[in-house]
Amino acid sequence: MTMKIYTSLDQITAPFAHACATIGNFDGVHMGHQQLFNTVSDLARRHRGTGVAITFEPHPLQVVRPEIGIKLISTYEQKVELIAMAGIDALLVIPFDREFASMDAEQFVDDVLINTLGVRELVVGYDYAFGKGRRGDADFLETCGKKRGFTVRVIPAFKVDGMVVSSSKVRELVAAGRMEDVTKLLGRYYQLRGVVQVGKKRGGSILGFPTANLSLNEHDLCPRHGVYVTQVVYGGKCYGGVLNIGYNPTFADSKLAAETHIFDFNQDIYGQPIKINLLKHLRGERKFAGPEELAAQIARDVAAAKEMLAAAEEEFWLYCAEKYNS
Repeated sequence: MTMKIYTSLDQITAPFAHACATIGNFDGVHMGHQQLFNTVSDLARRHRGTGVAITFEPHPLQVVRPEIGIKLISTYEQKVELIAMAGIDALLVIPFDREFASMDAEQFVDDVLINTLGVRELVVGYDYAFGKGRRGDADFLETCGKKRGFTVRVIPAFKVDGMVVSSSKVRELVAAGRMEDVTKLLGRYYQLRGVVQVGKKRGGSILGFPTANLSLNEHDLCPRHGVYVTQVVYGGKCYGGVLNIGYNPTFADSKLAAETHIFDFNQDIYGQPIKINLLKHLRGERKFAGPEELAAQIARDVAAAKEMLAAAEEEFWLYCAEKYNS
């Protein structure tokens, strides 16, 4: 079933049939969020109802606390894609501004949850709160539910390898370059997206390793600078690669960039969108004596990346064989 997307409350003309809903910012759509979506989907199927997710655009902290400069794990488009993949029937994206931020929790429950959506089951994370002064926490919702006729289910903290899965924890791990831990918390690889830019054109002509370049800006969640093993998704195919994030100190560049060398690839993709999955941080960025020394290091990085990607592919097929035969 295709997920229906509503970008304003006015677009919903009648309450949903037995709405089972969850609410949150869902930045990154990590494993903790996926527990919420799984519960909502299960409830909706059980009651032959509608699984609904409620989120906000932009992220509320960008409106109420812009000085923080929150770095988002996923773009809006990626978040919508991931929520749809989680089996949700309808997504309500509420435009978040100062006026909406001033709405108290009681009004939100009455106007949005009950009158607009017709919520019968509400699923929330243990630490989620909404409304003016963040009054709308789990205890508040459970009290409202008893008075207004909907059930509230509070999902406890979800842990992976002893780590509580949260968007803030994912941001911390990304900034530290701990991509293997990031993968565990997201349930997938961390991904950069962008349109290939024309760079300095040194990769192929000077170093012998042509690159696809993406621009990064101050609003992006930037991983630790250095070299990463990657998968590059383009044109419906997945290629191995190595990525350097940083300022390229060997050539004294001043602009932050992500430069990816794609294995076994020779297409002209300037101006084309690509997706880059970050699997592992290989090494930090450093200044080399010159192009020859840098090219030699890149060759070693490529060899290490290919070895890791081959091992990961073998592990994947072994997993599939064991699952099929079990």
